[in-house]
Amino acid sequence: MKRNKWAALSAALTLSVLCGCTASIAPSTQHTVAIVAKSTQTEFWLSVFAGAEAAATEYNLQLTITGPQAEEDYETQNEMVADAVESGAEALVFSAIDYENNAAAIDAAAQAGLQIVAIDSNVASDAVSTYIGTDNYAAGQMAAQAALDRISGPLKVGIINYDISSANGQEREKGAVDTFTQSGRAEIVSVINTLAEAGHAQTDTAALLKQYPQINVLLAFNEPTSVGAANAVESLGLSEDVFLVGFDSNVATVDGLQEGSVDALIVQNPYAMGYLGVESAYKLLSGQSSSLERTVDTSTKIVDRRNLFTMDSQKALFAFEQRAVE
Repeated sequence: MKRNKWAALSAALTLSVLCGCTASIAPSTQHTVAIVAKSTQTEFWLSVFAGAEAAATEYNLQLTITGPQAEEDYETQNEMVADAVESGAEALVFSAIDYENNAAAIDAAAQAGLQIVAIDSNVASDAVSTYIGTDNYAAGQMAAQAALDRISGPLKVGIINYDISSANGQEREKGAVDTFTQSGRAEIVSVINTLAEAGHAQTDTAALLKQYPQINVLLAFNEPTSVGAANAVESLGLSEDVFLVGFDSNVATVDGLQEGSVDALIVQNPYAMGYLGVESAYKLLSGQSSSLERTVDTSTKIVDRRNLFTMDSQKALFAFEQRAVE
C-alpha cells in the first residue's frame, strides 16, 4: 500500500493538536539534545524521529539522533550515551534496549549533568525525569483482548517476543498472558524470544508453528517480529487457521491485514513519543520541570479489517516518510 502524503500531512496536524504543539516563536538560546534510540531503520523509529525533529525546530534545539544496527545491542547504546556526554549534549532522550544493563550509562550521563527523558522503553535509573510512551501492560492486554473478542472457542496461543531484557516487550507479554489466563478459555502453548529482525522472526515463528500445529492465535510484540510472523503465516499457508495480532505499522503488515496473514494491529503513536520526548527535554533545560508528568501515555489503537480504511486508522497507520539516520 502506498503512503498518501495528504494523509501524512493530516496526521501531522492532528498530532500537533493532540500534543499541544501550537505555533510559537523559537527560543533564542539553542540547547543541545541527543536521542539514542533502539534502532534507526524501522518505520516506527523513523516516525519517532520525525516527531523529534519537529519539536527541535519549534524549540530551536540542536538535535542529534543515533542508534545501533541491532535492537539487541545495548553495549553500543551505552557507547552512544557516553559519546553524547563527550560531545556536549545537555539532555538525553533515550529508549533502553536492556532495562538493567543500560542503567549505569544513564546514571553516568546524569552525573555528568545531562537531563534524562525516557521514551518507548524505560531504564532502571532514578535519573529519568519522565517516561513517554505506550502503557505497555495495557497494550498487551489489548492485544490479547483483540483475539478473545474475535475468536470463539478455545484459544491455543503462541507469543513471539523480542529481547527478554527489554522492559516494554516484557510488560506487553505480561499484560497479554494475564488477560488470556483470566479469560478461562485460552492456553499459552509457547512463548519465544527472537531477534528484532524480520528474517529471524519469520524463521523462529515458522519453527514454532510446525512444532505446535495446535496454535490458532499468534501475538507478536513489535514491528520486526510482526513482519516476520506475518511472513511465516503466509508462507505456511495458515492465514485461515492462525489469528495474528501484531504491533505497529509497516507496509508489510498493513498489506497482510488486507490479504489475511494479519488479523489485527496494535498501533502506537511513535510521532508523539518523539515530539513529546524532545519537548520534555527542552522544558527540563529551560527550568520548566514542574510542568512535566512522571509518566505520559501516548495511547494505542486497534486496527483490523473492519476499521482499516477509516480516517482515524489511516492517520494512525501511515508513518511519516523520513530519511534514514546515519
